[in-house]
Amino acid sequence: MRIISGSHRGRQIFPDKSFSARPTTDFAKENLFNVLTNYMDLEDISALDLFSGTGSISYEFASRGAREIVSIEQNYKHYMFIRRTAKELGFKHIKIYKTDVFIACKKLKGRKFDLIFADPPYKLDKIDDIPAAIFDNELLAENGIAIIEHPANTDFSSHPRFSEHRQYGSVNFSLFR
Repeated sequence: MRIISGSHRGRQIFPDKSFSARPTTDFAKENLFNVLTNYMDLEDISALDLFSGTGSISYEFASRGAREIVSIEQNYKHYMFIRRTAKELGFKHIKIYKTDVFIACKKLKGRKFDLIFADPPYKLDKIDDIPAAIFDNELLAENGIAIIEHPANTDFSSHPRFSEHRQYGSVNFSLFR
């Protein structure tokens, strides 16, 4: 796993071999961020990283100059890894919270983020509830983008805020506005 671009471009991150998170592949992450940079300037944005896992997306936001990154991860081992790695990389503006994503979204209600990224476990029972957690709690800023990474058999296209679907290899992203 590596940071694709920005101040820490090319920096390798090595989670423990026993890590249970499925990080977004470098190929998919690079393509997604190429699309995002066509939609918005990632510098000085406020970003929310749900189901942070290894923290890969949070580090990418930080490396590209986001002013604020809020990372939510429930697994203690993953939370500690993100906390330690962010400190090692000097990313002081990443704030990591160890809690359930759905609880965090309720607590953050009304706080606006320019970019929201969610990479839930593909077998999460409540994967279809993620857009509601974002939009019912009014977390997306005007002109903001929310992205959900999901398995191929999940279809968000009927959601009123759905914008587009992107697929990179076996990785699927749905974008919402």
